[in-house]
Amino acid sequence: MDWVQSLRLIAPEETLSIVGLVLLLVAAWGGDKAARLISILAVAALVAATFMVAPALCGGAMGPDTSAFFGQFRADAFASYGKILIYLSAAASLVIAPAFFERYNAMRAEYPILVLFAALGMGIMVSAGDLLTLYIGLEMNSLAAYVLAAFLRVDGRSAEAGLKYFVLGALASGILLFGMSLIYGFTGSTSFSGINAAISGGVSHGVVFGVVFMLAGLAFKISAVPFHMWTPDVYEGAPTPVTTFFATAPKVAALGLTMRVMLDAFGDQAQVWQQIVVFVSLASIVVGALGAIGQRNIKRLMAYSSINNVGFMLVGLAVATPQGASAMLFYLATYVAMSMGGFVAILMLKDADGEAVEDIASLAGLSRTRPMLALALAVIMFSLAGIPPLFGFWGKLLVFKAAVDGGMIALAALGFAASVIGAFYYLKVVKIVYFDEPADVVTGESDVWHKAILAVCCLFVSPLGFLLTGWLGRLADTAAQALTAAI
Repeated sequence: MDWVQSLRLIAPEETLSIVGLVLLLVAAWGGDKAARLISILAVAALVAATFMVAPALCGGAMGPDTSAFFGQFRADAFASYGKILIYLSAAASLVIAPAFFERYNAMRAEYPILVLFAALGMGIMVSAGDLLTLYIGLEMNSLAAYVLAAFLRVDGRSAEAGLKYFVLGALASGILLFGMSLIYGFTGSTSFSGINAAISGGVSHGVVFGVVFMLAGLAFKISAVPFHMWTPDVYEGAPTPVTTFFATAPKVAALGLTMRVMLDAFGDQAQVWQQIVVFVSLASIVVGALGAIGQRNIKRLMAYSSINNVGFMLVGLAVATPQGASAMLFYLATYVAMSMGGFVAILMLKDADGEAVEDIASLAGLSRTRPMLALALAVIMFSLAGIPPLFGFWGKLLVFKAAVDGGMIALAALGFAASVIGAFYYLKVVKIVYFDEPADVVTGESDVWHKAILAVCCLFVSPLGFLLTGWLGRLADTAAQALTAAI
């Protein structure tokens, strides 16, 4: 093995690791006064890492030249696609955080460092080529996430969210580890290529049980039914910038990891896991839609929206074809923009005293007190509902087309029918914002960074986003080809 080549392939991870350790020392000596500086440096590191991984995606990197450390790490186009979304989402989550935490005098130097190490773990997740690498990345991300959920110590809901996330996350990690141990025991390998070779002639009952347990653990990480129970509570209780982070970067990492495991390690035996993914997909679409209808807190509504959208994305995975993988990756990019925009809009909902407004009923008449914010919120909601001509429609269309082309017409039909249910609660928010009598609650001013990021997200999901269809589609195809080359 060429160690120089391996070290070159993990340059983004090395950068984030070194910067994170240096910033820890800065935080130790500079204290919370250095929090702003540390945030700026963390954002710079994430942007630099984005530029480092971009060439692999643009060049369509795949094959043995993208494998490091005996195949334990993959620096291919698929990993680069996921890392770009992860690093940009993490950077945006850092940019929007200071204005929120400073209202509570809670901005700490540890916050950007935790986000940086979480992003490092997520990058390892999407590059995993081995069960051991998978678990290292997953736990590095999870341990930072548990602390981030409980970061706002003056709010009891934040502490509760962190505790729930930690307890349920530990349970999910145990389930995942048990599945991994079964896979290793019955295949004799922890590498994805070794597992794929071991099951090429057939799958034993032990491997099937291992796949089931692994899917259960991964379903928790992606907030898929029936392991979604933590999502509404954690999304509501965690500080809004942290919720924004949870809804974007870790979602990309967990879905990317799920795709990597299913299509790389078990791609030749897709019939083992396809039925499970079909059930999880449909259940997530229906439960996410029905669960959101009765919500009064907009962060909880967005949590169920997240569950619902994960269901749609899993339709692409269930097809188990390069087209399905490409459609899923395309949808994932649009989902990140919609979620980021939605939570930044929520972050901007403040009363005259600067306190957060989360009750949906308090948004009544927002179009008259904050017309531009109301318009942005409406654009995000219509896009999440998949209503043309907004960009969210195109993502749903691609996954349904992939399902039809893959012979899963019933899955596409049921998913399409269930999407109509989801449109109800999105339209309900727009109706309250534009047609209810004004509540005159949301009157506070917003930070300039919040406005800038919301504007970028709204432009991306607006009809102007269709100008990027060809470019983003080619990137998704390149990433999917790198992942599914062995199928």
